Amino acid sequence: MARIRTIKPEAFISESLAAVSVTAERTFFGLLTQADDHGRFRDQAAVIAGALWSLRPEHGPLEVEDDLNQLHTAGLICRYEGEDGKRYLHLVTWAKHQKINRPSGSRCPACPHHEGGRPAQPAGSLHGGLTEASVSPPGALTEDSRILREPSVRDGESAGQEVFSEVSRRNPGGLTEDSVSPHGPDLGPRILDLGSPPVGGASAPAPESVSTQQLIAEYVAACPNRPPSGFLGRLGKETAKLLTEGIDAAHIRAGLERLRTKGLHPSVLPSLVNEAMNPPTPSGTSAGHRPWTNPVDAQAAYGGDL
Repeated sequence: MARIRTIKPEAFISESLAAVSVTAERTFFGLLTQADDHGRFRDQAAVIAGALWSLRPEHGPLEVEDDLNQLHTAGLICRYEGEDGKRYLHLVTWAKHQKINRPSGSRCPACPHHEGGRPAQPAGSLHGGLTEASVSPPGALTEDSRILREPSVRDGESAGQEVFSEVSRRNPGGLTEDSVSPHGPDLGPRILDLGSPPVGGASAPAPESVSTQQLIAEYVAACPNRPPSGFLGRLGKETAKLLTEGIDAAHIRAGLERLRTKGLHPSVLPSLVNEAMNPPTPSGTSAGHRPWTNPVDAQAAYGGDL
């Protein structure tokens, strides 16, 4: 889930960000909204492209992979592999610029290069199990308690996050370990990883899920030469609008095929899709209409009223 994050004014005069391309800089800012409360995210170029560049079909997974390589080389992100064999990334300066009040647990393992390889903290563990606060000496003021009681402004630097001045109230009787476990009894996981299959045993086949990027890629593949980027950008916007309306992908494909064969402007795509959805009748008359003809037997047709 995308989150509200802080971008400081100094980011636009950062020498490290100036060392990468503009698209890599945009990807970096987008990662701020996608990363969890510890600055971690799955290192999947296709997923990141879909989340940050869905309306820019010309900037796909290959271009995002190049962005990530630039950011890694510049030391802005760290790409690493977890013990589960999956790839992850970590925003290196996350703790310096993002002050998160009551951070939630992380599904991603800690970065072994910048966080010491600490194991990932399961969701909900802030309220269940042993934490740093629970094993501190009596009366000790821990980092978490300072975050709750003091404004998050250090060295004249704005944290960009609102804080609560009171400790959250607890329900009477306290919470049991099962009630706050990340996998409660018969409830399934509270948070799903990106790309995780849906929980449940539904047997009905899911409807075809087609993205704007996939449809534009099919369009480009059918062209003898790759169309200009401006043309594809406008075509991607029109296609995205049609998908948002819930129009069937088959009708959109038919409209794209007609637009390609006729060499028309992307703005006419809605009309071509409508033509595919509601084809005109061959005779040019409305369905069910029959032209008037004089009856052969007037006596039988009018019953002698003439």
